[in-house]
Amino acid sequence: MDKLDLVGIGIGPFNLSLAAQLDGVADVSSIFLEQRSEFAWHPDMMLPGVELQTSFLKDLVTLTNPTSKWSFLSYMVARKRMLDFMNADFSAVPRREFAAYLKWVADHLDGLAFDSSVREVTFDGQDFKVRTDHASYVANNLAIGVGKPAFVPAWARQLPKHKCFHTSQAKSNLPKLRGKKIAVIGGGQSGAELVEYLLGGNIKDVEEVLWLSRRDNFEPLDDTPFVNEYFTPGYADVFAGLPDACKQDLMSRQKLASDGASLSTLKSIYQLLYRQRYLQEGNVAGRLLPQREVFQVQQDGEAMRIAARNGLNQDVEFFDADALILATGYETTLPEFMAPLRSRLEVGASGAYRLDADFRAQWDGPSDRNIFVQNAGRIDLGIFEPQLSLMAWRSAKIVNALTGKNVFNLDQNPPIVDWVAGSGDLAGGAVVQAWG
Repeated sequence: MDKLDLVGIGIGPFNLSLAAQLDGVADVSSIFLEQRSEFAWHPDMMLPGVELQTSFLKDLVTLTNPTSKWSFLSYMVARKRMLDFMNADFSAVPRREFAAYLKWVADHLDGLAFDSSVREVTFDGQDFKVRTDHASYVANNLAIGVGKPAFVPAWARQLPKHKCFHTSQAKSNLPKLRGKKIAVIGGGQSGAELVEYLLGGNIKDVEEVLWLSRRDNFEPLDDTPFVNEYFTPGYADVFAGLPDACKQDLMSRQKLASDGASLSTLKSIYQLLYRQRYLQEGNVAGRLLPQREVFQVQQDGEAMRIAARNGLNQDVEFFDADALILATGYETTLPEFMAPLRSRLEVGASGAYRLDADFRAQWDGPSDRNIFVQNAGRIDLGIFEPQLSLMAWRSAKIVNALTGKNVFNLDQNPPIVDWVAGSGDLAGGAVVQAWG
């Protein structure tokens, strides 16, 4: 069995980006494994009209490798739709279009193996051993990009699946919805998209939509220029070197930079509510309920009784619904196949890994045997980490760390914003002192 330089586990956008960046890099042997039979990016969240919340130029490769044949623009040319796309003048790229681009890359890129469920990863002191149902691989390094499981609150785990499901399963379950009153729990983009879809009368028999959120209000994604500086290598490098206490504080204040709803979606929801209330257009009413933290749901016959605490006056309020849709996000967990290495990994604030600035998990193995991890370092590395925004830069950093060479020139101009005074040890020391 030949030893590989890298085995990638999971083929989502992030490991697909890494595979695309490695394409053409000499003397690096790799394979990427995926349990599904073909590439699919959030297929159950592809509702009609949903939009990408970032620029198409922040694709798999362009930020660091603009001449790559795996760019979004290369896809457009290959599909012979570049001029039509330009003439359409989308204010935001349809998410279906970006998903089609990702699948186009996955369908044409070598070194990807689908129908390959990884069962176990071990380390024998010299090499990683990766076992699937049908094959085994030996590698010097790993790249884990398996995504995150849906977070289901404790109060929802015993509810019947046909009456309570996560947005990651929405498209499959929405046609099965039965009932006049549907509650959506969660105030981010996925919750907003479901509310817009339901208010638009797309599900038969639905007459009222309740939208509950712990947030102070239904607020838009903050994508102003200076906030977008959080999604730059200059800020990412500074953030990675901060003490944990400082990182936690910053993360709590930057929520809307990565987890707000698109302004266009919020405007559409408001207009739908206006039309239904004042112009008698549409037959689905809406009830918007911010600052409500759901803590209990009980079944009452076919209906469900929701108990929520109002954050304004601390009152407990009750709402009835026929079905619930959970827009409750995702959680970082250690995949089962990594169980043999669990005791050797340093656990970070995320509860699974502690990552360094090159996206390497900290562990007690040899320094030349790396476990690169994607989409598991938001707390260690910043709000950009689970987003598409810097995936090409991250992949390039991983390639450089993997090879020990500057395969990609990642030097940057000074940031528009001076995040720290001075540079090097002086800046780091000043920050550490300020945060104890």
